[in-house]
Amino acid sequence: MADQLFLRVTAGPSYDPTFHQLVAVNSGAPTKVQSPLCDAHISVHIRNYRGLPRGSPETSPYFSQPPHTYDQYSISFSFVPHRTISGKSLVFGNDFEHPIRDRIPPGFSAALRIVKWAIDPGLDGDVYADKPYLYGNALSSINALSVGPKVDGKDPLGDLTSDTGKDEGAITEGGFGGGQELREALDVPANAAARQKWFLGGHDRLEKWEWEEGRVYKADFFNPYLDFNEFALKLPGFSLKVLGYLGGEDYLRHVKPAASRRYVLKDKDTGEVLFVVVFTLLPKEQVEEEEAKANKSNTSKATEPGGQADPEFQPKADDLD
Repeated sequence: MADQLFLRVTAGPSYDPTFHQLVAVNSGAPTKVQSPLCDAHISVHIRNYRGLPRGSPETSPYFSQPPHTYDQYSISFSFVPHRTISGKSLVFGNDFEHPIRDRIPPGFSAALRIVKWAIDPGLDGDVYADKPYLYGNALSSINALSVGPKVDGKDPLGDLTSDTGKDEGAITEGGFGGGQELREALDVPANAAARQKWFLGGHDRLEKWEWEEGRVYKADFFNPYLDFNEFALKLPGFSLKVLGYLGGEDYLRHVKPAASRRYVLKDKDTGEVLFVVVFTLLPKEQVEEEEAKANKSNTSKATEPGGQADPEFQPKADDLD
């Protein structure tokens, strides 16, 4: 079944997919997102990637760098807030637009307990709600966090990519441009795991932290447990293939919305979104139909008087919905 499915990753400034861009997975070229709340550069790395855009690398040098040799995926991002956000308010995690209670597989509760033990002890939410969610505080959920300098200008993240327009590799815990001194002033541990545990240890620590307006932050969220190519959760002593409980290919072919997993960075107090990243599994037939439709449209434009085919054309993210 897996070879009949394509994974698509999009990113945007809101939940509205019409404002999303197709992410070039494993390319090293970040997707630039601007929202009312931040400027962000987002990179996605997936091991054994099989998806869109066509011709994407199957893997990334990211997975050859310690400590990522066993990881299955990474969502790394740099962002500059447009206003200061309290440390207790910024969350990162998953949410859904529609109820999923009728598709929650047996064993999910056990899987969630393992996830909270192995991945994120601070994870909290309600998967049985009309709009289900599972969020963790960003300060304890993010695996690697680096604090940078204050910046300004129209492109505050412009200096964070190399001359080739690609990111600079795996993000490491720490600080630069005065960010390390800021961490030390707040007694934030230098080690990533210690920092995550430290912020889980007290509400007052979250309140003292501020995601400052105009300051650069670099973050990475990764783990070895989730296989996006099959939407399978592979935990220590427990494996759960979620796709099978969605009806497999028949579900994806005939039912909308398709199987997807949505990650969001947001202010939980105001509900405002900084950015959204969506992973969607699409049946091969749907991808081919939409590509044929897009190619036909592009050809028609080229045959119009004065028309010319655009060599860089590719379907928009929402064209495949």
